[in-house]
Amino acid sequence: MPAEPTVLVIVLAGGEGKRLQPLTNDRAKPAVPFAGTYRMIDFALSNFANAGYRKIVVLTQYKSHSLDRHISMTWRFSTLLGDYVTPVPAQMRRGPYWFQGSADAIYQNLNLINDEKPDIVCVFGADHIYRMDPRQMVDEHMANNAGVTVAAIPVPKREAVDFGVIESDADGKIIAFHEKSANPPTMPGNDEMCLASMGNYVFDRETLIDIVTPKDGEMNDLGGDVIPALTASGQARVYDFSKNDVPGQDERERGYWRDVGTLDAFYDANMDLIAPVPVFNLYNNKWPVFTGRQALPPAKVSRGRGGEPAFVDGSLICQGSIVSGGHVENSIIGPGSFVDHDAHVTDSILFPGVTIGPGARLHRCIVDKNVNVPEFTRIGFDAEQDAKQFTISDNGIVVIAKDQKIK
Repeated sequence: MPAEPTVLVIVLAGGEGKRLQPLTNDRAKPAVPFAGTYRMIDFALSNFANAGYRKIVVLTQYKSHSLDRHISMTWRFSTLLGDYVTPVPAQMRRGPYWFQGSADAIYQNLNLINDEKPDIVCVFGADHIYRMDPRQMVDEHMANNAGVTVAAIPVPKREAVDFGVIESDADGKIIAFHEKSANPPTMPGNDEMCLASMGNYVFDRETLIDIVTPKDGEMNDLGGDVIPALTASGQARVYDFSKNDVPGQDERERGYWRDVGTLDAFYDANMDLIAPVPVFNLYNNKWPVFTGRQALPPAKVSRGRGGEPAFVDGSLICQGSIVSGGHVENSIIGPGSFVDHDAHVTDSILFPGVTIGPGARLHRCIVDKNVNVPEFTRIGFDAEQDAKQFTISDNGIVVIAKDQKIK
């Protein structure tokens, strides 16, 4: 194998995202807006772009139009060196049915691997928020001559039931893998934490092709089938994500990774960005997060039409948005949104194109695209009333669906 391996990146972006409904009612989970300006998938793609791994295929399936459009319009590399980001829909190469799982998705697209003939295949998820230099994981994978290397991070035991949990020896060899166990094993010396898989894998090409190709039984899922099988054959190793060193990243951010699979996790990850000293820094220009930029004017904060003063504090105000005599605090105002005079938006997230009418009050809300909140409306103050027309998360966040008409 050459000193500098050839690398193909496969980004898995086909999940339904049921736990994020209604935000995923008509878009794939990786296409959900995040931090106002970005889509979720931008974080994974930016990590590979910054690392110089720029042969990337994105496997899509459910409600993929918004995601496909974002990739085709935003993620354009120069073709001079053969770089590309390509969305690949389910091609039904094995018959008239969808992907049966993440491993089956790779098997149905083995032609992509065979055409590229990489030394290494990185298989990463599309909907996590983090910075990572994947080159360091690839280097460790090669140094250990592993069949697969699994990125992992400690998580509280109460959360680990939603992840694959790893048991490893002192040398980093995985000795057991428990996929979404009801009682996952904890880390040695720490009864409160489990070592969880991040859903990011580095494979030797031949190992990946062999393991996903059906034999006696089918390998449909990476976490449920493939990693346990490679663990049993002694080919799986763990990569400690907390030691990944990203340029421009300070110690507070090291090891930051958020799975935003639920409405509350999505809300909390957005709120992480607007702390006075955020634990995840969007402004790291040594490892930027890339995305598409519309031709929108600068954000504007001004008095209202009647001279009402505007107030904005602890918030992200995206391009093309206007706060006209409104009050915005601890919130994210998406591109092209408008907050009218005497409207109060607190601890909330507005997606692009939202209009908040005069005198309206929103507290702890997520408002999807193109919603018009009428004047003097109050949302987020009476859970019983809100539940009659909106989705309420477990932690009481009010979610207003895209284009929803508010009564």
